[in-house]
Amino acid sequence: MTDTPTNSLGPNSLGIAKAPQDTRVVVAMSGGVDSSVTAALLHEEGYDVVGVTLQLYDHGAAVDRKGACCAGQDIYDAKRVAEEKGFPHYVLNYEDNFKQGVMDNFVESYMNGQTPIPCVRCNQTVKFKDLLKVAKDLGADCMATGHYIQRVTNEETGQAELHRAIDHTKDQSYFLFATTQEQLNFLRFPLGGWTKDITRKHAERLGLLVCDKPDSQDICFVPNGDYASVVKKIRPDAEKHGNIVHLDGRIMGEHDGIIHYTIGQRRGLGIGGGNNDDNSPFYVVRVDPQSNQVVVGPKEALARDIITITDCNWLTEIPTEGIKINVKLRSVSKAATAILYGKENGLAEIHLDAAQYGIAAGQAAVCYGSDNGAMLDRVLGGGWIIQALNSQMPLAA
Repeated sequence: MTDTPTNSLGPNSLGIAKAPQDTRVVVAMSGGVDSSVTAALLHEEGYDVVGVTLQLYDHGAAVDRKGACCAGQDIYDAKRVAEEKGFPHYVLNYEDNFKQGVMDNFVESYMNGQTPIPCVRCNQTVKFKDLLKVAKDLGADCMATGHYIQRVTNEETGQAELHRAIDHTKDQSYFLFATTQEQLNFLRFPLGGWTKDITRKHAERLGLLVCDKPDSQDICFVPNGDYASVVKKIRPDAEKHGNIVHLDGRIMGEHDGIIHYTIGQRRGLGIGGGNNDDNSPFYVVRVDPQSNQVVVGPKEALARDIITITDCNWLTEIPTEGIKINVKLRSVSKAATAILYGKENGLAEIHLDAAQYGIAAGQAAVCYGSDNGAMLDRVLGGGWIIQALNSQMPLAA
């Protein structure tokens, strides 16, 4: 958004050389505060706004659920905001796309002993691929979302870059690393320079019915965070009993299926809260789908400092000789310093300056850097973790 008047002969507040009223913006509306404010403010500025909400799964049983996006109530809220502000709104049924591109991948990942991130897959497939195509079919000049991330135009190259949000506590760059340059050229993120309290103040000023709506917490198709129940519903064979084994080979107990365990997990292991020989608590060190075993050990056994990632998406060239970066290995973790090496066949390798704990296959490694080595807030891209090793113990899984 801009606080200054726009010259209709030059770039408008979205960086497009048109008057706002001649600029069509498709806004992806989830029914939450952020996307509602994005749509309402752009409409207030005079843009030709079209709201689009995706129906992503059978939400009939979820209409009364709160705290999860894309449910029936959220579709209703998005529609009401559009009606009250007077711009068109469409609901698109993308259930098949969502099931194939996101839910099936989610289930298979857990079955393979991995820890998936469906929100990234959703952005990568349904939202920033399928929905962008719809936006272009509607004649849009760009598509806007309520994500907290910044799109910055490099003054020297003229190229759009992704940068972390001003408010790092709300920054959503981890979930958007797979955004391609072509997609980024078409996307806009008007809220990336704001803190959440500013967004809510605008929601109140605009009189939006969602101004007090809480932020979504759950993955939209996972009620109450119960991942295992979703996996079992789609794959009834998922709960295959097996052994919980210590690194030294001792059988510590039994499990009801590897889908109940993730790397780094400490609680709910089902082995009586026992301890290692040094009296340290047990952690899940490895989940092995081939042997159907959950391997436990001390926290030190989780240390990893060399990570291999695949299916990488880069918004800049990554040299084979390596560059200094910051990297996030989980959405809630702090960024760690590392060296990133570009490899062939869509691979890359990350060498951490200090070992990290609980790195899991299926998670994303999102890399941050800069052109001048100063602030490491630019999103360089990232990839999916397929292997994590300890350089002191190269055979560690």
